Amino acid sequence: MTIPFDLILSQVRLPGSNGVTTDIGITGGIIAAIGSLAGSASKEIVHTQGKLLIPPFVESHVHLDTTLTAGDPLWNESGTLSEGISIWTSRKKQLTREDVLTRAERTLKLFLGYGVLHLRAMVDIGDPQLTALRAVLELKERYRELMNIQVIAFPQDGIVACPDNEARMEEALRLGADGVSAVPHLERTREDGVLSLRKAFGMAERYGAFVHVFCDETDDEASRFLEVCASLALSTGLGAKVTCAHANAAAYYNEPYFQKLLGLVHQSGISIVACPLINSVMQGRYDTNPKGRGITRIQDFHRAGVNVALAHDDIRTPFYPLGTGNPLDAAHMAAHLAHMSGRQDLHDLVGMITTGGAKAMNIGKTYGFDNGLLRIGDPASFLLFDAADTGELIRTRQAPRCVYRKGLQVAETKPAVTSLLSTAEGRITIP
Repeated sequence: MTIPFDLILSQVRLPGSNGVTTDIGITGGIIAAIGSLAGSASKEIVHTQGKLLIPPFVESHVHLDTTLTAGDPLWNESGTLSEGISIWTSRKKQLTREDVLTRAERTLKLFLGYGVLHLRAMVDIGDPQLTALRAVLELKERYRELMNIQVIAFPQDGIVACPDNEARMEEALRLGADGVSAVPHLERTREDGVLSLRKAFGMAERYGAFVHVFCDETDDEASRFLEVCASLALSTGLGAKVTCAHANAAAYYNEPYFQKLLGLVHQSGISIVACPLINSVMQGRYDTNPKGRGITRIQDFHRAGVNVALAHDDIRTPFYPLGTGNPLDAAHMAAHLAHMSGRQDLHDLVGMITTGGAKAMNIGKTYGFDNGLLRIGDPASFLLFDAADTGELIRTRQAPRCVYRKGLQVAETKPAVTSLLSTAEGRITIP
């Protein structure tokens, strides 16, 4: 007798179901049935007791080479980008394969526990030996069965300002990197910044690679490289293969210019990746009071139909000493900074760390959940939470109870339990 399912998850709740539960049948790592499966045969049945099922989290912008180096050897006492770059410039001279592998692998395990199954890693290619890049590419292969990892060759010191980085980016693509980057606002002049973008886009065209730009990560309203990226995305035809991270300067643009830019960005098909954790700390440091909020215009981009993703970015680095690896932390910060606390807003923010991130990474059918909806034929990769709805996830920022990838459970987190104990004196203490 043929058993139709490898796994049945009974009584799950899907977002927007108003508390109504359903069953999910999985065969060969694919969603095979959605609906009442009472009495159906399966090799395994898991009774979820009404757990919320959502798509896997996507971390669309994180530095795996700098991760877990905060305070090693120095702390960024000023909290500024310039001091962070200075510390990292010194620290990266000490990189070894084992150093990068150890720290990056610890970080990947953090991400997996929090339900991240797709990740785009930024790797500085300023080292002539490409030590960090080679190590992260090694981890990409090692974790292939657990996590989909894309690697972006990132020229921290610029492309025009540091000509050797252009050759190193090309070598990174030959070694297996998935995309290239640029930091136009850190080049010496605007003209050099535009030239650096042309070089990055040209390389992406030649190699069929992604473009992931560190764009306008500054409080300077005169920094206007997002328009250049959108224009190049149109003229090269790269379109949705282009992502612009940060875009903080957009918060300072005058309104007529921003509205013009908004239409261009939407037309180009590029994605915006906001990094609310680090930018809320790093930006605004040179402002007089009232200080800027340190974040791009998430709500405006989203409402205009631009794909927006949220990213953790740094985890305990010279640039940002905090970070857990939980994408819900980024969504929680965005809810405050972007004034997105309405019920639909909270749902949309979870979309930015799931389907929005997937669109930014161009992973399409390998991700599933078209328009956030689970469909028959999708990969059986998802998260289960003890939560009533997606808004509760942002409030509690809990880890998923179970993480499934292609029908197999790859992580589990048991909830913490607090016991109230009575003492002999009758007082209540919490251990």
